[in-house]
Amino acid sequence: MTRLAIVYYSQTGNTALIAAAVAEGAETVAGVDVQRIPIAADGTLPASDWAALDAADAIIFGTATHMGGPAWQFKRMADDSGLRWLDRAWLDKIAGGFTCAGSPNGDKGTVMLYLATLAAQHGMMWVSLGQLPAQSENSTPAEQNWVGGSFGPTATAPAKGAVAQGDLLSARAYGARLATVAKA
Repeated sequence: MTRLAIVYYSQTGNTALIAAAVAEGAETVAGVDVQRIPIAADGTLPASDWAALDAADAIIFGTATHMGGPAWQFKRMADDSGLRWLDRAWLDKIAGGFTCAGSPNGDKGTVMLYLATLAAQHGMMWVSLGQLPAQSENSTPAEQNWVGGSFGPTATAPAKGAVAQGDLLSARAYGARLATVAKA
């Protein structure tokens, strides 16, 4: 059984919706066990969640974009992963990530670069989105990858529970892609 963990911080619930969509996609791949790990409001994880991350074959990072960076709660968890970095505990694990912001841009690219850098620091192997952007002049937020990201899903959600349908489609497809790569 391939183990895939999705560790994320969600303040309003929108990032949790993306995490759920990624999990749904990953669960379509036979032989993959998916665990969602929400980060607490104080940025901490219990020992059991750290053990699940250590045991996972793939880790997907998720956070809202706040002021052009990850939420501080996610950053605290990332900083707390330092002992794993030192011990190379996540070396060669499959990695991916997603973010969510209130506007189509919202500087989400800087957060995706941060997540990919975090994975690289740990010696992990990043899986990109692998989706062409919606490119017609009639493209809408209902289409997969409507904002044209490449690192991973970059969702737009200006209000609680208002994640664009296309972003949920992208997240589901990404979960399946990442699970397939991890299984291989």
